[in-house]
Amino acid sequence: MINVDLKNAQIKIEDLLKYQDQVTTIHQKLEANIANEDEFCGWIDMPLRYERDLDYQASWQKMNTLALKLQEEVDILLVIGIGGSYLGSRAAIEMVQGLYNQKAPVKVIYCGNTLSSTYVSQLLEYLTDKEFAINVISKSGTTTEPAIAFRLFYDLMVNIQKKAKDVVRNRIIVTTDKETGILHQLAKDKGYQTFVVPNDIGGRYSVLTPVGIFPMLVAGLDVERVMIGAQKAYQECKNDKILANPAYKYAVSRYYLYQERNKSVEILATYETQLQMFAEWWKQLFGESEGKENKGLFPASVLFTTDLHSLGQFIQEGSKIFFETVITLKEPTLDVNIPKFENDEDQLNYLTKYSLNEINYKACQATIAAHSGYQFGNVPNIILEWEKIDSEMFGFAAYFFMRACAMSASLLQVNPFNQPGVEVYKKNMFELLGKNK
Repeated sequence: MINVDLKNAQIKIEDLLKYQDQVTTIHQKLEANIANEDEFCGWIDMPLRYERDLDYQASWQKMNTLALKLQEEVDILLVIGIGGSYLGSRAAIEMVQGLYNQKAPVKVIYCGNTLSSTYVSQLLEYLTDKEFAINVISKSGTTTEPAIAFRLFYDLMVNIQKKAKDVVRNRIIVTTDKETGILHQLAKDKGYQTFVVPNDIGGRYSVLTPVGIFPMLVAGLDVERVMIGAQKAYQECKNDKILANPAYKYAVSRYYLYQERNKSVEILATYETQLQMFAEWWKQLFGESEGKENKGLFPASVLFTTDLHSLGQFIQEGSKIFFETVITLKEPTLDVNIPKFENDEDQLNYLTKYSLNEINYKACQATIAAHSGYQFGNVPNIILEWEKIDSEMFGFAAYFFMRACAMSASLLQVNPFNQPGVEVYKKNMFELLGKNK
């Protein structure tokens, strides 16, 4: 479902194949660590657990039942979480449903990902007269941003809206650790419904677990198709051969450009507004996985054609520290025909033989040629050709990038599954706030 096209990337097949032995060794290590909880590789076989693991099947049924119930009772699901606790589900929902979907049974809104007092204040005011449920997602329950948000919106539901205890109990859903942590204990004491963040999967790899799946269900996504897409990607990614495994072909290509061509930035370029949050999910996945020990590509993103009128000049003629990875699309979710005007006052009648998507694709082709051509931009372009945008494609793409990211970080000889640097700002913030003094 994703074809990796390197004809504009200034990469030869032999450039990739020299890494085959390293890729095989890393692949075997990843596969061997699936059952080791401490290695955080449980995401690798998650597409299979969906059908084979009895506990996961029971959780799936529970999620589906509760999602259907909430669709009858509330207008809004407030997802409280930060990083991988919200980016995956938001990427999926906006990618599949678009930004102005009027048919979704429940609108999903996100909080706990910022300390902006203005944003939170406006959201509190917006939800004051709304029927909403809360899905708070945190492994530990101690992360500052979602913890503060949960307190504020719990207060709104209980003390301002004055919801009855049984309503509150049914409208707060906790996704957290199975056995320990503040949120786990709170849910147990209050009787909230809970779903589990698996111990063998880190946050940014958790989109195919209840962390991502439950909000998708409430929003009305066809999550069966999400998992079918992930299963297809799993099957394609079982092969350790670079040219037979599209995720590894992409991973080794970006590693080659970093290692051999001195590129320090990867720009993910999309031409669909509904993929903007998918790009944000991608940035967290690669940024937290690779950015360690003074190594790694800096992950950036652009939305074309919009950003051609802001960053296009720099990409075309600026310093050559980056390469582009461009997502192209064979078939749009929706399309628009250009109307023909009799007097052609705006002189656009020449475009009426094209649909808007066809014009968008022509712009994509023109941009790739301009940016990658030796006589023009001389910026390597890796093209990722997607068939379409739907639930199945999301599942495939999410697994594809997770597999590619694990390989890329391992080639750098850094741990793809930890994030020790994130703890530094937290420690400084807690000291400034006087925590535990």
